[in-house]
Amino acid sequence: MSQRVRLRQAVFVADELEPLCGELERELGVTDPFHDPGVGEFGLRNAVYALGDCFLEVIAPVQAETAAGRYIERFGAGGYMVLFDLEDLDAARARVERLGVRVVWRIDLPDIAGTHLHPADMAGAIVSLDRSEPYGTWRWGGPAWAGQVGEGAPGALNAITVAVGDPGAAAARWSEVLGVERGEGQALQLDGGAVRFREPAPGGRRGLVEIDVSAPGGAREIELGGVLLRIG
Repeated sequence: MSQRVRLRQAVFVADELEPLCGELERELGVTDPFHDPGVGEFGLRNAVYALGDCFLEVIAPVQAETAAGRYIERFGAGGYMVLFDLEDLDAARARVERLGVRVVWRIDLPDIAGTHLHPADMAGAIVSLDRSEPYGTWRWGGPAWAGQVGEGAPGALNAITVAVGDPGAAAARWSEVLGVERGEGQALQLDGGAVRFREPAPGGRRGLVEIDVSAPGGAREIELGGVLLRIG
């Protein structure tokens, strides 16, 4: 059986958690976010919402000279980071080392392991390679998900779109790091999700620019926090 690679979490960065958190709650029906004290290590505060068995997170800097704060100064609020759940994290870490991709943070815990990759080496966003144990749990989602599968709001995280100057090169790099094949239009097909790449719109921002989710309320598109949120 092939090793699964899932899109588990997408992250917005903003100056403050509000009003973006309130907008996500109204549009998607998500509630009761988990505020992870661990992100204080990075000079941040956050709110993590469970949507199905995937997650949307909002982070905001609370001190000077944070990576997130510098990102906002350069590009403004918007999509910031994406987390993947890989069954074979060891193989992915070996590929990262072989390719010379810089690791900016790494942790190994009994129920989850994670590796953050330098955005300059990945193009488009901070990429986190994670492995949940048992697979499908998600410590980053809070106590209800640590070592067990919790229950989120009805819906799912289906896809992201990354805008970069060279979509083909970015797709090739992400494909090699994640260990997944490229499909039509430079899209990476994951277990129950997809990653797409395109050139930035004229005068538009780069990076994580679109997030596709399922949620009640009918199909619609909404600009939230610098990201086009497609709801289906």
